[in-house]
Amino acid sequence: MYGLKTCDSCRKAKGAIQVAGHSATLRDLRETPLAPNEIARLLATFGEELVNRRSTTWRALSGVERARDPAALLTAHPALMKRPVIEAGGQLHLGWGREVQEVLLGKGAAGA
Repeated sequence: MYGLKTCDSCRKAKGAIQVAGHSATLRDLRETPLAPNEIARLLATFGEELVNRRSTTWRALSGVERARDPAALLTAHPALMKRPVIEAGGQLHLGWGREVQEVLLGKGAAGA
């Protein structure tokens, strides 16, 4: 998992995955930022959806900063990444919504 250890969604996802009997390791992006090739891979998978434009970090950016390339934004501001990004079974999943929960935990997992 890629995210922040202070992120509620990341903590919920990690806990639910572990309760379901799977291992889950969280890579805190503030402590261990993504390398350029990792950012490129995530952007190739999720596109601009990877940038959380509803976050406090986004709202604090100037118009000039917001216009920057998504890869540059995520390099400069790791907290801008929508979280968590979960890699499981060779697949990448973005966020901890109902669809991701059902894929990773099985039917009826929503609300976990």
